[in-house]
Amino acid sequence: MKNTTNIFLVGPMGAGKTTIGRLLSDRMQLDFVDADKYIEEVTGANIPWIFDVEGEAGFRERETRAIDELSLGEGVLLATGGGAVTREINRQLLSERGVVVYLYATVDQQVERTSRDRNRPLLQNDNPRQVLQDLFAVRDPLYREVADIIVTTDNRPPNIVARDIGEQINQYISQLALRAL
Repeated sequence: MKNTTNIFLVGPMGAGKTTIGRLLSDRMQLDFVDADKYIEEVTGANIPWIFDVEGEAGFRERETRAIDELSLGEGVLLATGGGAVTREINRQLLSERGVVVYLYATVDQQVERTSRDRNRPLLQNDNPRQVLQDLFAVRDPLYREVADIIVTTDNRPPNIVARDIGEQINQYISQLALRAL
């Protein structure tokens, strides 16, 4: 039976996982953890440095360990990094250990929300829009595969999105309970 005491947010850069995650964790009285911030705290280094020194593969290894550790708890709301779903083991851990919510955002919205953020190593190039489009083409099917709930965040206030997610999670959990009878 799925653990419904944990909520995991997946989605692309700029979808609002951290902002919405904080609001939703307050609303649902869960412990909020941002996976990227957790990795930075554990390693004592920021994400761009980890990418520079260990490459994306090294970062993804750290990310998998973090997801494994953090998803074992109860009452956790975890905001994952945008690329967490690229590893099958991460999708499996998330799917088995909590309710997965895909925060969907269009590429236009992603570009707008990430344009001034220098802490995103994959976007530090001449054409961040193309990078976001390419990532979206690969990752959107993976987000959808792992998601129990899909919520669009484009042009919506984070507090309204958090409220909607809370309502959808409650409905989802009720449906699971009915099926278990």
